[in-house]
Amino acid sequence: MANAKRDFYEVMGVSKNASDDEIKKAYRKMAKKYHPDLNPGNKEAEAKFKELNEAYEVLSDKNKKARYDQFGHAGVDSNYGAGAGNASWGGSPFSQDFDIGDIFSSFFGGDFGGFSNNSRRQANPNAPRRGSDIKTSVTLTFEEAAKGCKKNISYNVIDTCKECSGTGAKKGTSKKTCPDCNGRGQTVVSQRTPFGVVQTSRTCSRCNGSGQIIEKPCPSCFGTGHKKITKTVEVNIPAGIAEGQILNINNHGNAGKNGGPSGDLHLYINVKAHSFFERKGFDIYCEIPITYAQASLGAEIVVPTLDGKVSYSIHEGTQTGDIFRLKGKGISKLNGYGHGDQYVKVTIEVPKNLTKPQKELLRKFDSLLDDSSYQKRKGFFKKIKDLFGE
Repeated sequence: MANAKRDFYEVMGVSKNASDDEIKKAYRKMAKKYHPDLNPGNKEAEAKFKELNEAYEVLSDKNKKARYDQFGHAGVDSNYGAGAGNASWGGSPFSQDFDIGDIFSSFFGGDFGGFSNNSRRQANPNAPRRGSDIKTSVTLTFEEAAKGCKKNISYNVIDTCKECSGTGAKKGTSKKTCPDCNGRGQTVVSQRTPFGVVQTSRTCSRCNGSGQIIEKPCPSCFGTGHKKITKTVEVNIPAGIAEGQILNINNHGNAGKNGGPSGDLHLYINVKAHSFFERKGFDIYCEIPITYAQASLGAEIVVPTLDGKVSYSIHEGTQTGDIFRLKGKGISKLNGYGHGDQYVKVTIEVPKNLTKPQKELLRKFDSLLDDSSYQKRKGFFKKIKDLFGE
């Protein structure tokens, strides 16, 4: 026997009073957790991802959600509860999830009044329908992503026709009631069968089930009520956003139908690489060369940051590869408080093309030093001695 389906709200991890935005956020969070690409070979994660998508498909659709809230799984799944398929020959055939309308429709097509299952009838073509989501992308500089900015985003979208206000009818005219179905969207056909005269309901071929026809189509949209246009929207890019993240801009997707809301615009973020900084999470990293004298004696050096140049004191005996931290000089934390840090790696640059006097001074300086001045060399030669002896 198949396991009973879990409650969709439980699957999504939200309450029954959750808003559309809360449902979307919960879906994105859990989809990342259970996505098959992030869990290769994990059958349990794959099953949970499938279950999550099924729940989101219902809870993100207002009509399906309303039916689910009222009737549970039976309101959105015509097969739910039909688990008695292995009936014995002695049982009543009507004890199953049995629809005699299926038998008639297999012969004649259409719905049969009194026999067809309401959940299988055609959805109202005039009901409001949400528009589809669309996506586009924007490329930001390193600084724009770190600090946040405003961007004008141009994109192609299917919008309501301004000429006819979405009716599809020429300006000054309107839709007419379909004469074939009298506005019902369905036509009734009587047929003589071995069972007697049977009436079948079929989608009206003239109006395609809408119950209305357009005698004079709008010349701007050719009767569709929608047009593909280019829109520009100003978007606030939050500080701290990173490469590959997606901003959701509500109600800026394709226009809905029959008064339904527009879909959303998904804005994919691309960030250009920086010539000096490298980002890891909310921290940034850079590398600064210093002179041999600065490393030996210590010095005040100037370090570039996202907020401008700052002064930093390096200590005597600084070595190549040493890293120091500038607290709070990293990236703004996205939708949070505070900043990451900046980490600076020091490299000692060995001078080239020395003059003869410079070389002489350097040799003289080196002769004044002993192994105690070089901790790493001292340790190195001790290891050699221990391994190989004198």
